[in-house]
Amino acid sequence: MINLITISAPSGSGKTTLCKALQKVMPEIEWSTSYTTRKQRSIECDGDDYNFISHDEFEDLILNKDLAEWENVHGFYYGTPESTLKNAIIQNKIVLLEMDVKGAIRIKELYPDNSFSIFIIPPSITHLRERLKKRGTDSEKRIKVRLQRFQQEMEYKDRFDHVMINEDLNVATQELITIVNDLKEGVLNGS
Repeated sequence: MINLITISAPSGSGKTTLCKALQKVMPEIEWSTSYTTRKQRSIECDGDDYNFISHDEFEDLILNKDLAEWENVHGFYYGTPESTLKNAIIQNKIVLLEMDVKGAIRIKELYPDNSFSIFIIPPSITHLRERLKKRGTDSEKRIKVRLQRFQQEMEYKDRFDHVMINEDLNVATQELITIVNDLKEGVLNGS
């Protein structure tokens, strides 16, 4: 059974918006709350969007092997608690994981029979640049870093179970809902 659905995308491609839209329609799907060392944004809630912790606390999680995967993204640590994944499988629940591409690939390697990976791309890099500027949460320097990482992340897209383009939010949301419904009903699987 598919218990772990990973959603990855270049920063600014709309993965958080799509994940939240999916949760409104399917509240039974649990959200995996990752750990991060980056600063909390004003629109985020500690413990819901992320568990915001210090570098030292994060490094303790690494040393104690409490993370299924972790990555340094744009100078900040992000990581997924191993216990969340194991509990989902044991309790036969579906967990949604919003993560970077390397994290999603790692989850697929660790749990090949229980995971399904989705990669979301913007219609173009120009479109992505505009989304990042419009979002208003990053400096011009940070946007440049994110756009450089875009090319690296795109190289991984063929390693995902499904790739979708987020050009129209309503269309992309419906596509994501359909995929998750098919997974729940066993129409799709991770192989």
